[in-house]
Amino acid sequence: MKNIEIIDKEFKCLNYGFVRLVDYMGDDAAIVQAARTSYGQGTKTTSEDRALIRYLMRQKHTSPFEMVEFKFHIKLPIFIARQWIRHRTANVNEYSGRYSEMRDEFYLPEPEVIKNQSNDNKQGRSEEILPANYTNEIINNFASLQENAYNEYKKVVDAGLAREIARINLPLSIYTEWYWKIDLHNLFHFLRLRMDKHSQYEIRVYANIIADILKVCVPLAFEAFEDYQLNSFSLSKAEQKVLSKLISDVKIEEMSEDFFAECGLGKREINEFKEKIKRIM
Repeated sequence: MKNIEIIDKEFKCLNYGFVRLVDYMGDDAAIVQAARTSYGQGTKTTSEDRALIRYLMRQKHTSPFEMVEFKFHIKLPIFIARQWIRHRTANVNEYSGRYSEMRDEFYLPEPEVIKNQSNDNKQGRSEEILPANYTNEIINNFASLQENAYNEYKKVVDAGLAREIARINLPLSIYTEWYWKIDLHNLFHFLRLRMDKHSQYEIRVYANIIADILKVCVPLAFEAFEDYQLNSFSLSKAEQKVLSKLISDVKIEEMSEDFFAECGLGKREINEFKEKIKRIM
């Protein structure tokens, strides 16, 4: 059943940004319903629905998750929008700087997120804490440049210059807005990449807010996503060989089902896990 309370609720992001769920179609029940078209009407209870959703996620049966769609209204800095739009599996309609005037709203980072370039990550920040006087100077410089750029933009717009040409010197820190519609399967893919600790901080803020919304709308599917995508990892063939040597003395068949259950595995998952270990060894 659709959660009405979360629709149109505005979740603040950064200084001027937000995420707002405009509407969504489908929920956990819709995923199960779509799967039952293929697998039959065998499950009815919540626990059975959960097991089926987890099975679908585990086996990468993605089409039932594509039956659920979310439409968001998002306000974000343009430099984040340029990263975001790389996910080409959504429908997007963005605020037009040709048709409308750009607003005097720019992203200014908080002092604690201003860092030097990382030495081992060419596209990320280091973890080094910088002196407060230095970060405050950076923020003040950013604010001054943003103010000057917008004042020049407004001056030529008011003088009659076309908005589409007046905007070209505005910085990437200015905010834009868009409507963004995407199915749940591709939204999970977006979150898996953008919630990762290596993703840029500013886009992680948005991803974490969207994740909180999904926890309300599709709690069973999100739980499965956390277990089988967000908090899981794959092993290469060489890594599996290393693991097989490390666990060569382990007798997997002698481990009790209670042990596996305490770790959070269901009966079907236990059997699948044992099969994986056999393949490795």
